[in-house]
Amino acid sequence: MILTVTLNPTLDKFYWVDELPLSLDKPEEAVLIRSDRSLTSAGGKGINVSTLLSCYGVETVALGFLAGHTGQIILQDLLARGVTANFVWMPGENRTNVTVIAKGREFHPLLIHEEGPPVSEEAMGIFLRKYERMLRRAEYVVLGGSLPPGCPPDCYRTLVQRAHRAGVRVIVHAGGEALVQTIAEGPFLVKPDVREELRLGDLPVSSLDEIVRAGRRVIEQGGQACLISHHITGDILVTRDGVWELEARVSLAAFKNLVGADDALVGGLLAALVRGHPLVEAARYGMAAALAATAVEEKLCLDTGVIERELDHVTVRRQGEG
Repeated sequence: MILTVTLNPTLDKFYWVDELPLSLDKPEEAVLIRSDRSLTSAGGKGINVSTLLSCYGVETVALGFLAGHTGQIILQDLLARGVTANFVWMPGENRTNVTVIAKGREFHPLLIHEEGPPVSEEAMGIFLRKYERMLRRAEYVVLGGSLPPGCPPDCYRTLVQRAHRAGVRVIVHAGGEALVQTIAEGPFLVKPDVREELRLGDLPVSSLDEIVRAGRRVIEQGGQACLISHHITGDILVTRDGVWELEARVSLAAFKNLVGADDALVGGLLAALVRGHPLVEAARYGMAAALAATAVEEKLCLDTGVIERELDHVTVRRQGEG
């Protein structure tokens, strides 16, 4: 079983528009932007990973916090997609994250993310007890996304420690200090979220050399592997055994929505791992899932046949080899 943790779930709302105003010449007036179409789905990194795993028939349980009417919508969407949910209910209202995608600017969507409801000590205590019980059945656990208000800054580090005591491999798919604090605990894989800032801790991750340097720092500090996006069609995998460059040979014109690609990458990687593939090949499979996700509007491509076909476009080269 794959356990995913999404401490700050969201209801993802997507709008497609012809254009966005670049400036407001008359700020005292309202600006009306008409949307051609919209989509809504349960979201948050761990939830997205569980959603993709479910389409492969992989047993997965989503764990985290739900609140209010929005939480009910998130739950119903997950159940409809075959994901087992084991959330802690608390007062408040789960956040709604809005993505506005303008024609011709698919690579640069406008993202509006809410903070999310605060988590009380009581709710956190209930969550930790659920987490401990679920670890007894888990093979991997994914810690995904941002921490909501009220969560201790070292929360992910605590969750990694408890998973390791239970003999469970951990993938940390997050960003900022919450991720950095987990590295010394030796997670199986670190997948940094660098959307807000192209940094991993105090190291920049803009160029290929910077990414490799940051990945090697993760390994030196205790992580077993680090997977960092290089550009839209490239990823770098750094392990104790070497550095691999993954490249997708595809036309960027086919891309429709990049928002779920990182989560599809982790979900595809895990789907391959549970079927016995080695990490490098699993990363290649994950990239195929990410490519498939970018080519649909629905955030995630849940057609396994399409993902399999995308494998033909993904190459892997070990650094130092011709």
